[in-house]
This record gives sequence, structure tokens and C-alpha cells, in this order.
Amino acid sequence: MQQESGRYTFQVALDANKGLVKEAVERNFGVTVLAVNITMLRGKQKRYGPKIKKTPDTKKAVVTLKPGDRINLVEGL
Repeated sequence: MQQESGRYTFQVALDANKGLVKEAVERNFGVTVLAVNITMLRGKQKRYGPKIKKTPDTKKAVVTLKPGDRINLVEGL
């Protein structure tokens, strides 16, 4: 998770959509979400000798919060 100007990045489940991400962030962190952008990252094929394996697909959500709201997961650093 990274914070820059009120934006936080989360890795989410492959079946998650914008509505589910917004509800989860607002419920779990007690903040107001203004926007959710989702990016699907497809896995790459890797070659291990004669075998070809695929790295797993991932999905990331960038959540924009209302100005003044913050998510504090690690305090005291």
C-alpha cells in the first residue's frame, strides 16, 4: 500500500469490482472514498528448462480518499 496525495493502492481479489472495493475500504477504515480505479495485471509466462509456467494474475485498486482522510496502518514510525 502506498500513500500519495490521498491515494492508496491495494492488491484485491480477482473477482472484486469498484463497488466492493469502495464498500470494504469505507467499512474497514472509516474513511470516505471519492474514486476507485482498478488495474488488471496479467501473469507472464516463465520458462524453466523444457517447461513453461505462468505467474498468477493480480488485480490492484487505487483508492482516492476525501481530502483530510487518512489510513493509518502503521503508527509511530
